Amino acid sequence: MEDGSGGRKRGGPAMARNGEEEKRGGKKSNKKNWNPQHQWPPIKPKSHLRSTLLKSDHLFTVENFFSGAESKAFVQVAESMGFRQQGSLGPSKGEAFRDNDRISVEDPLLAHAIWESGLHSLFHNIRVHGKVAVGLNPNIRFYRYKVGQRFGRHIDESVDLGGGRTTQYTLLIYLTGSLMSKTKNESLVGGETVFYNHRGGVVAEVAPLEGMALLHIHGYNCMLHEARAVTKNVKYVLRSDVVFA
Repeated sequence: MEDGSGGRKRGGPAMARNGEEEKRGGKKSNKKNWNPQHQWPPIKPKSHLRSTLLKSDHLFTVENFFSGAESKAFVQVAESMGFRQQGSLGPSKGEAFRDNDRISVEDPLLAHAIWESGLHSLFHNIRVHGKVAVGLNPNIRFYRYKVGQRFGRHIDESVDLGGGRTTQYTLLIYLTGSLMSKTKNESLVGGETVFYNHRGGVVAEVAPLEGMALLHIHGYNCMLHEARAVTKNVKYVLRSDVVFA
């Protein structure tokens, strides 16, 4: 997806290849081992989450999934860890254009905390190939988009985690957004996530809102999508994937 860690080629040369960057031949991993000196912010349970369907249950948003305080706290921790620039080879190499900054950590406890804070309740009635949602991918990623940075049109692939477990949905949690502050000078401008149908028509255009979660099916049924360039301030996103078994 937009802030996905990769996408697979479908139909044209401008689609990103899928799989995590660290799995690509010849590239070193930028995955970080969790340093205990960094402490994740506590995540409070949310009992009244409501989803807004943008394309049935294949694409939906959840406002106020993180509170403003939680979002800002995660930004602070991510900045203290340090981002690395992440780019791609571009359309001439069969990859989508990509320019953002990235952190990747393996943390099952954080994945469990996010899932149990209320996300699990939104997947009670969703089945994919007869399987049910069981949690989040422990590979947690943070993305930072500064002015001018974007991620071109691409597709997110499913990841086989073994034991009959595969990822089937992308989870993005916007940590900054257009309504993050009453002060216009601090508000994010640009960085919309845009989804397209097979004819190139726009299915949905999602403007980042602080604390909002965006979820969409990926793998074979994934829609082509992109992250438009940020034009003012900085866009931060927490990314994981919903695992089915």
